[in-house]
Amino acid sequence: MNDIPSISLSEETQRRYLNYALSVITARALPDVRDGLKPVQRRILYTMFSDLHLTPDARYRKCAKVVGDVMGNYHPHGDSAIYDALVRMAQDFSLRYPLVDGHGNFGSIDGDSAAAYRYTECRLQKIAIELIDELKKKTVDWRPSYDGTKSEPVMLPSRVPNLLVNGTQGIAVGMATSIPPHNLGEVVEACIALVDDPALESKDLLKYIKGPDFPTGGQVLASKKDLKEIYESGSGSLKLRGEYELEDSPGRKQTQMIVVTSIPYGPTKQSIVEKIGELIRDRKLVQMVDVLDQSTTDVRIEIEIKKEADPALIMAYLYKNTALQTNVQVNLTCLVPTDNPEVGRPERLNLKGCLQHFLDFRFLVVTRRFQFELEELERRIHILEGYAKVYDALDEVLRIIRKSEGKKDAAEKLMKRFGLDEDQVEAILELKLYRLARLEILLIQEELTEKRKEAKRLEGLLKSEVRRWGVVKFELQELVKEYGDKRRTKVSVSADEPEFDPDAYIADEDANVVLTRDGWVKRAREIKDLTTTRTREGDEVVAVLAGNTKNNVAFFTNFGSAYVARIVDIPPSTGYGDPVQKLFKFKDGERVVAAQSLDPRVRTKDEHLVAVSKNGYGLRFQLAPHLEVSTRAGRRFARVAEGDEIVGVKPAPANGTLALATFHAHQLVIDLEDVNVLANPGRGVTVVKLAADDDRVVGFSVDDDLVVESEKGKQETIKALKKHRAGRATKGRVIWTGKDRVAKVIAPPVEVPQLSAPEGSN
Repeated sequence: MNDIPSISLSEETQRRYLNYALSVITARALPDVRDGLKPVQRRILYTMFSDLHLTPDARYRKCAKVVGDVMGNYHPHGDSAIYDALVRMAQDFSLRYPLVDGHGNFGSIDGDSAAAYRYTECRLQKIAIELIDELKKKTVDWRPSYDGTKSEPVMLPSRVPNLLVNGTQGIAVGMATSIPPHNLGEVVEACIALVDDPALESKDLLKYIKGPDFPTGGQVLASKKDLKEIYESGSGSLKLRGEYELEDSPGRKQTQMIVVTSIPYGPTKQSIVEKIGELIRDRKLVQMVDVLDQSTTDVRIEIEIKKEADPALIMAYLYKNTALQTNVQVNLTCLVPTDNPEVGRPERLNLKGCLQHFLDFRFLVVTRRFQFELEELERRIHILEGYAKVYDALDEVLRIIRKSEGKKDAAEKLMKRFGLDEDQVEAILELKLYRLARLEILLIQEELTEKRKEAKRLEGLLKSEVRRWGVVKFELQELVKEYGDKRRTKVSVSADEPEFDPDAYIADEDANVVLTRDGWVKRAREIKDLTTTRTREGDEVVAVLAGNTKNNVAFFTNFGSAYVARIVDIPPSTGYGDPVQKLFKFKDGERVVAAQSLDPRVRTKDEHLVAVSKNGYGLRFQLAPHLEVSTRAGRRFARVAEGDEIVGVKPAPANGTLALATFHAHQLVIDLEDVNVLANPGRGVTVVKLAADDDRVVGFSVDDDLVVESEKGKQETIKALKKHRAGRATKGRVIWTGKDRVAKVIAPPVEVPQLSAPEGSN
């Protein structure tokens, strides 16, 4: 027991979490600036190329085989993570230049997921070979695999500036990356410009790189100043939207339809179509008639609009309320090389930093490639020189071999006689007899001449940095000739765009909001007979609030919060409606105790509202802060103590009278002036002193009689008259003697409000 060391739990926890964080940052979530790949992507490509030989001209192999080999040999993580990465590299709507050629169902832009890896097949795309082909020439560093049984490259010797070309996203511990894709031709052009003039800065390189180029197209709304700030700092946000065209609607004279031809990068097409359909169904955009997805390989979403509608204003609304417009985060964080070739350091780079690191890496790869090729040439030249030495003495060579005691003896005699080394002698002894023919000897001499010439060229390249940079530029230019294409995403600044008006497309009509006791709410255009309104079994209507769809309605809850929504946002229904909690973010146990239409034609003219709590506290508060639409979390109008709750909220006229009843059959009538007005949410003042610990306020009225019913069915009317008023914070008078308790307050019948004509109408 004495041999067990004692360690600090906090220190050990900190050490282990730090190790985990570093592992996520350096070995999982962030791409390397040199090849632009995360470890899982790099291992997939390496396995497909080196182990399975799935080149573009090879037969497809099951993705299950690829996933299994990657997981077993190089990437000891979940198979789903590996397959997800493989699928993404095959999707032409995810990567600007896909690296994997997928065969089968690899998902769609509609949001369909890929089939299981036992059903799909894959091989490498042609451009992927540009990332990996130079591996065999010792151009990069290697390290042991996780179990030490194999070796894997630290990075791939990519000719493609893949970090910017295909982009990536990842979340590590304490940091994240979000690099949008770019056009290959533009990135290469910027690289060449930087080689020619290393003094160029990020702002200068924007002459060549116009901005992100997403595989799904779209339109980036950004000024030159915005792009300059983002690419110089390495972080920022861009606004990306889908594009549309106007076409004549078939079958309808003089009517146009909107055709969406591209969508932003990220959202699925299906979710956008469903959202537009939802807006049409809920009459949020009455100028739209129908939406139809006619897409094939290209995006084509047809939106039928009314004849008098303005397409530009409709699109402004859709950009505001659907994923047809999104914000794209830019965060150029990646791993940069350190003194340890196996470990990268996370750093947020600017545009020049990304390109410079790639170019420095390409220069090193080209140098190592030439060194490898020169070494191979020198080895071959050395062998050919051995052949040349013995050419004129073939008879003697054969005689020495015949008289030797074996291969070893023959090798020693040949080395001594002709001044050869072991490699040359080994090659001579393994030489096939037909190669001794005169024609073959001539071919060997020609090969020796060519190899010496090529070696001289490589030596010249290795001595000249300028010439090697020329090779880097040439290879980049060849890359564009082979794989370059036109930009898909437009970059523009919207100057004369119609400004979005949130009320522009709300149907200008009167409606009724129906609220039930159990908290169900719905919007109905017209209510002729309240008894025919559908409610759930055991539920009943407690309020009908009338108003124009462009006006608001407020809901007050027992927890002292006010939730304000536009009437048009209350879901229309001929059924039960929806729970009010669906519209707002209610807490557990929170429920609506009062509601108020804020339409000027029916809204209370009083400046204040009064609220009374179960424990006998009351307060008056201003209505003005609750006229505008709230967030889903609502706004506080009162602070309720634990175990207490608001009983109700009513308008508070200046000279009004408040009448209330308690569970222990006490009544109290006071002047509303005795209840303080609170500037900020608070508990309020004591309105009634409760008669017992289990006593509570069961209801109240303002300037109106209060009818209560006892547990035994007895009813009593509390007159809200000035002559009955008493002092605040008293127990009040007894309603009836005995132990009969107040069971409930009899609410007046619910009436359907009648609205006058809207303001401004004739």
